[in-house]
Amino acid sequence: MSDRASRALAKGFLPGEPQVYDVISNREDVPLSTLNHRAHGRPSIEQKAQGQRYLTPPEEKALEKYLKLMSDLGNHVRIKFIPSLAFNIARQRSTTDKAIKPPNKN
Repeated sequence: MSDRASRALAKGFLPGEPQVYDVISNREDVPLSTLNHRAHGRPSIEQKAQGQRYLTPPEEKALEKYLKLMSDLGNHVRIKFIPSLAFNIARQRSTTDKAIKPPNKN
């Protein structure tokens, strides 16, 4: 619950206020449509982006550390090989819910 709309919904209605989202929208200065979306389960843009990441933050850090080490040793890694390195890291994850696809172009 890091975005303003989620925090506004968590505060709820004050005693004596009408039970409508418009009241919270005006009080917390949050768009009414955003409040409605959060109340019905739509994630924020940041939450959606976190769910679509190919590598987890520790995996990204490990890849970054490896690339820096290779660069410091004088063995520069070509950019075209980075997606295959990311795929190898993601493949070693112990997930049973879905198959890991290689990263594709945006």
